[in-house]
Amino acid sequence: MNINRIDLNLLVYLDVLLRERNVTKAANQLGISQPAMSNGLRRLRQLFDDPLLVRTSEGMTPTERATELAPMVRDVLVDIEKAVQPKSAFEPGSGERVFRIMASDYTESTLIPPLLRELRETAPGVCLDILTPSDVSFLDVEQGRVDMVINRFDTMPQSFHQNTVWEDQYACLMSVDNPILENFDLEAYLGAHHVWVSKTGMGVGVGINPKDEQRLGWVDEALRKQGRKRQISVFTRHYQAAMLLAEQKDLIVTIPAKAAELQRYNPRVVVRPPPFDIPPFELKMAWSPLLQHNPAHQWMRRLITRVAKSI
Repeated sequence: MNINRIDLNLLVYLDVLLRERNVTKAANQLGISQPAMSNGLRRLRQLFDDPLLVRTSEGMTPTERATELAPMVRDVLVDIEKAVQPKSAFEPGSGERVFRIMASDYTESTLIPPLLRELRETAPGVCLDILTPSDVSFLDVEQGRVDMVINRFDTMPQSFHQNTVWEDQYACLMSVDNPILENFDLEAYLGAHHVWVSKTGMGVGVGINPKDEQRLGWVDEALRKQGRKRQISVFTRHYQAAMLLAEQKDLIVTIPAKAAELQRYNPRVVVRPPPFDIPPFELKMAWSPLLQHNPAHQWMRRLITRVAKSI
């Protein structure tokens, strides 16, 4: 068997399963769903060609093969843990480290500036390498080549650890000269021309089909549920470009409120609440299980959480 084809996260699953002897408890300990853990056990059984855990009157009982594997798996995981951890705790005042973070430009515009100001004061030796969603794959994150990803995600591998950075609403950004400002209701909104902007998930983007309403995102899905549809004149994946386009007097940009707030001192645009309900969304931070216990990584995650709460 080629070891390159083995998902090493399965060894983490096996280690916890053999200690807990309960799929639900093992899933809770790893912070994943019970179906994901059941799927992991199924894959482990295929990998080792053995049931590993069987139901008996005493509950889930390890097979002879599982009993043999338990100490070997534990030793392997301990060695990996030692290999990826620094020898001492991370000291932000004197430590030096590059954190590679994948972030959309929505995140880069709203979260990164205050985070960088905090780093300059408390951790001058820390450097940020900000990557775009198109630069990164899930495999890069899983293998620890990227420290974390911060974005809106429709799907994410079950093995990843994740945390909600914040919840955001939507706002409309438009020119002060836009003629619909005096009567900005749903009909005026639908009669205008719009800039669509979004970049969720990771990987290289694909072209948008304006007729595929179900894939246009939160704003258009909210309209679709009302049986309505807006007129989109331009599609972009860059929030900064969208905010510049909002200065044109016949365009509306509907974007996350924290991004729109960046334009509060721009005399050429105004911010208005959308004239219909759009469900809020969550900005997520996710990282590999390999980095879960890394002291420097833990420190950065706590810092990001603290900075996000201040915005």
